[in-house]
Parts: sequence; C-alpha cells; structure tokens
Amino acid sequence: MENEQKLVLDLEGDHDLGQYVNQISYGTIGPVRPEVEQERLGPNVLRIRLTFQLEQPVRQDDWRLTVEPAFTPTFHWAPHLTPTDDHIIDQHSFRSPALIVQDEQRTLMLMPDLDLMLQGQDVRWYMDNDAVRNVLTLGMSQYEVKEHVLYRRKPGAQYTAGTVAFGFYLFTFDEPEVLQNPWRPVLQLMWEKWGGPLFQEGAPLQLPLMKLVQYTYRWAFETWGESVWQQFRLDGKEVGAAAFIVNYTQSPNYPGPVNEREFLSIWNQAWFSSLRSAHGVYRYGLETKDESMLERARLTKELALSAPQREGLFPAVIATEMEQVEENGLLLNRSKGWDTAYWGNSNRNPVKPWQTVRSAPYHVLDMSWTALWMVKWYEELEQDERLLQYAVDYADALIGLQDERGYFPAWLDYVTLQPLDILHDSPETALSVTLLLKLAAITGRFDYADAAVKAADVTAGEVVPVGRWEDFETYWSCSPFGSAEHVGHKFIRNNMYKQCNFSIYWCADAFLRCYQYTGESRYLTIGERCLDELLMTQASWQPPYIHVNALGGFGVMNSDGEWNDARQSLFAEIILEYGIVLQREEYIERGLAALRCAFVMMYCPENERTKEQWEKVYPFFNEQDYGFMMENYGHSGEVDDKGLGIGEFTIFDWGNGAAAESYLRMKARHRELLGRYGM
Repeated sequence: MENEQKLVLDLEGDHDLGQYVNQISYGTIGPVRPEVEQERLGPNVLRIRLTFQLEQPVRQDDWRLTVEPAFTPTFHWAPHLTPTDDHIIDQHSFRSPALIVQDEQRTLMLMPDLDLMLQGQDVRWYMDNDAVRNVLTLGMSQYEVKEHVLYRRKPGAQYTAGTVAFGFYLFTFDEPEVLQNPWRPVLQLMWEKWGGPLFQEGAPLQLPLMKLVQYTYRWAFETWGESVWQQFRLDGKEVGAAAFIVNYTQSPNYPGPVNEREFLSIWNQAWFSSLRSAHGVYRYGLETKDESMLERARLTKELALSAPQREGLFPAVIATEMEQVEENGLLLNRSKGWDTAYWGNSNRNPVKPWQTVRSAPYHVLDMSWTALWMVKWYEELEQDERLLQYAVDYADALIGLQDERGYFPAWLDYVTLQPLDILHDSPETALSVTLLLKLAAITGRFDYADAAVKAADVTAGEVVPVGRWEDFETYWSCSPFGSAEHVGHKFIRNNMYKQCNFSIYWCADAFLRCYQYTGESRYLTIGERCLDELLMTQASWQPPYIHVNALGGFGVMNSDGEWNDARQSLFAEIILEYGIVLQREEYIERGLAALRCAFVMMYCPENERTKEQWEKVYPFFNEQDYGFMMENYGHSGEVDDKGLGIGEFTIFDWGNGAAAESYLRMKARHRELLGRYGM
C-alpha cells in the first residue's frame, strides 16, 4: 500500500474483544490518518467507523483494514473465493456481505457498514479471507474480472477532496446456537436494518404479479409463439413444450436474421424443467378457464411421459439436429426441425461438458427432479396414474443405486448405466431424499423412506458442516474454474470449497421434509442452518451501484457474478415454508421478496428501471417483446447504468415461465398469506 502508515486500533478498553481479536490494523489514505469511532451496540456487536478528511485529491491503488483473530479458526465463510493474494471479493458480490470464522468455542464475523455504502463512495469496497495467514481484510480499490468470475485488484483508485468514510460491524459469539448456525445474527441484522423496511415499502416490486404472469404467457404463446412454443408428433403422439432457449434475434422486431443461440431442444432437467413450467400453465388455464392453456400443459406432460425408460432410468433432453446456413454473408445456426428429434441428457456434465447431449451420461439429479414434478402433478393437478407409475419405476431403480454410506451417485454411464466416480457422494443426493419421502407418503413404501433418511443423515453429517456444496452447476456450467483440480478439495487459502447454492437449496428442502415425515427436530435444526447459508446468497439490501431492483434476488455461487438469478422463483416457497414452521416473519418476508424479484428482469412497462436498461441494449424492443426476461443480471461481474449486465436470451423454464409457475403455485398453496401482502 503506497505512501501509507500502518496504524493499530486500540482494543484495550474492550476486554471481551480480546478473546476474539488479536489486532486490527489499518492504513492511511495518503498522509491522512482517520478519526476512529467505536460504538458498542450490544454484548455481541461492535460498530467501527473510520473517517478521513482529505484536503486534496489522493491517488492510492489500495487501502485496507485487517483483522487478526485471537484464535485459529477451523471454519471459514466468505461470499466469494479469493484463491491468491491478487484476488479480492469486490462489492459486486455484496448481496449479504460478511466474513465469518469460528472454532469449537468462538465465532467472529465482520460485516461492511451498508449505511456508508448507501451514501456512495469514490472507490469500491472489497473483502478478503486469508485462512492461511489467519487474516480477514476489508478494503477499497478498483477491480477487474479475470476468471469467470473472480475479482482482482486493479490500479487507479482516486479519492476526491472531502470526507471518506469506511466502517464495519464486528460480531463475537460463544453461544452454541451461533456455533451451529453462524449466519443467523448477520442475516437478522441485515433484514432488520435494510431489507425488511425496503420490503415493507414494496421492494423490489409493488404491483400485481398476475399482470406479469399474463405478459409471460402472451409472450410465449402469441407474440414470440413461433419461436417459443414447440408442438409436434412423437411416435404417433401429439406433444409440445416451450423451447429451451430463445435470444433477441428471434424477436418479431429484430431487424436482422434469426441466429439460434443453442440447439433447438426441450429439457426436463434440474434447471430447465418444462414439466415444472407446465404446472404453471395448467394452473393459469384453470384460473382463467382457458382450455388452450390446459391443452398446452397436458401436451408438455405427454412429452415428459414419452421419455423412454431403461430399467426405470430416462433421458432429460429431446433435441433436434442443427445446421449452419448462410444469409447475406453471415453463418447462422438453425434447427432442421422436429423430424430429426433424438433423446439425450444435459451437456452440463463432467464427461464431455458443453459438447453433446446424445451420449451424455444420465444425471440422477435430473431424473429425480422430473419424477418429483410428476408426483406433484399427480397430487395437485390430475391423478394421472401414468405419472405415479413412471415415478415409482424410477424410484425402484434409484434405491438400487444407493451406496453403503447412503449417497446416490450423480451420473450414470450412458451405455452401461453404471455410476461414475465423480461427485458420487455429493449433496445432489438430497433431491432424491425429497422425492423418496413424497413417494413413501403416497405409496406406503417404507423402503423408500428408509433410503431417504439414510441419505439425509449422511449428507447432514459429511456435507453440511464443511460446506461441501459441490454439484453439477459448481463446475460444469458457465464457471468451470477449479473443475480440473479442485473437485472434492478446498481452496487452501480460503479453507472453503467452491460452492453453489443450488445444492444448499436441495438440502434445506430435504431436511424440512425429513422433519415433517419423522417429527424429529434435529432435521429442522440442520435445515434452518442450510436455509440461512442459502440466504447469505440473497440480496438483503439494494446497493446503489446495482441498476435494477435487487432486494430478495439471489446469486449463484462463490465464483460467479449473477444478481436476480432465476432460481429465486424456485427458492421462494421453501423460505416461506420455513417461516411458517418456525413462525419467523423475516423468512416469510424474504420468501415473498424472492418471489417478487423473480419478475424484476422482465421487459415490460411496469418494470420501468429494468425496461430502461433493456432498451439501452436493444432499442428495437417494443410491446411485442413484453415478457422477455433474462435469467439474471450482472452475470459477468460488471454492470453500469448504460445496459452493461443485461443479457441476450430468455429461457422460459428458467426465467419468465418458471416465475409464473412459482407465483401461481404459491398463490394456490398460500393464498391468504400472499393476499396479506397484496400479491
């Protein structure tokens, strides 16, 4: 840190703090020392603010404050990976920002002072977790994105003359309940001070969500219907569903030729579930008495049932052959049509990532997810016995795959159907727990319940305590960082695994179902821990540097940049359910904020702030595009008020269609609660 003096904070007056903190040191900005204010807000919380009065502008690449714990932590948590000394956690990932360390007796947490960030700053804030040196860092510098998505310091930070304020909250606990769940105090404070008041004022959206549901289905089946809705005959049977993905070139207003982003296909996979979306279409058809909507939903159900089972196992994707055509000197991707259809599995896998679906391995997670939605359809919409039988045939195969410890494998070889070694003991297991418990309740099959509880117990004992949140998305989606050498291994500098919140969600859901099935409170306790770790990836405030409404929206993992990711529509109900079971208003508000935020990225006049960003990137958009919705915002780790961070495509099953399904499902299941909040 150039031209700075190292200063040490006086902690002698706070005797309790000495058990947790050895030293807090910080630098000057140029030659200027800060005025330091320490305020004890309670027995466990200290607020520290540093205020610099600069008489002239200062150029200084880096300023930092370091906290050295007085103990050797065995557990570390941070919102993002910093695998080398060059990496930082830029404020782009400050959704619910904190650094957390603990040993068997003590928990220490740092949280940036969001009130100061809301005032706006010349230089961006950052954090860092160096487990090897046992140092936690808060600082200010510019940044750049290198890997997808990790942040590095960048030279060029400049402070204007005047006041520069920096601050943070420091939490110290030795209570057993905090050792069990270290995220609860931070989340509670964030929602009390920032998230809750915003939500109660109507954030992130204050309008009837049914209007946005109407935009969704008008877009999918009318104005963009030629590109989105796919209906065809398969083995002599009429089937249909929404296309996996469409992009801006397929807008009826686009002045150029269509160029399909990926192969034309339909998925029933853990992200892109056409059967889940069809639940929403069916509910909408019932509510509006629209037979055409009911027919579309049933055609999608027929497509799911058409996936050929091999010994109970079945593929997740049906796709068409593609070709490149030349128009006006441009090479364009086009489908050869559904006459060329073939079955396969997700190309987001470790065998041949992003290459082919035709011979991709069977993914147990995808099959369990599809079977779960078949059972939900049977329970909630139509008692079509074919759905239950299909799911039972799969479940019989599934319990035969369980290993001696209790795990279900992640992938099966496409030819031999034998389990692959990679992620053979991952938290993906938890989703199969939820399916088996639901089937056990319907069929009375105790072998399903026994297998589920065994799987839940091993996941609770081996995955949850160390944060081993590794799933298919962690390594084989858009962020492959670490896939070559870190699967199953922590990043030493951070004492953390690469983590994805999808697997945290499956565990939170599975443990709640175990509690409901067995009545054992231990499942509720560990489920709450999982839920709170999940909520650390939810936006608990509205940063001034995020140019769309973000409260309640979710990120994805500790090495990616998304805000307002489409998974929030999926997460919303489980958060709400925990709120009901635990009688915790914060959870209810967080769940409903997630549901509202599921529609924030939609292009429509009601979303004025988002609409402005869309039109800066795609000025040809008009009312025919109302309903178009990218799955997230700021994916690359960078945003600005000129449209940077806005994407180019819509996935009906992981975007607007998924949001519509979530709203309609929650409205049907929790009508009175949603009505209380005007939703």
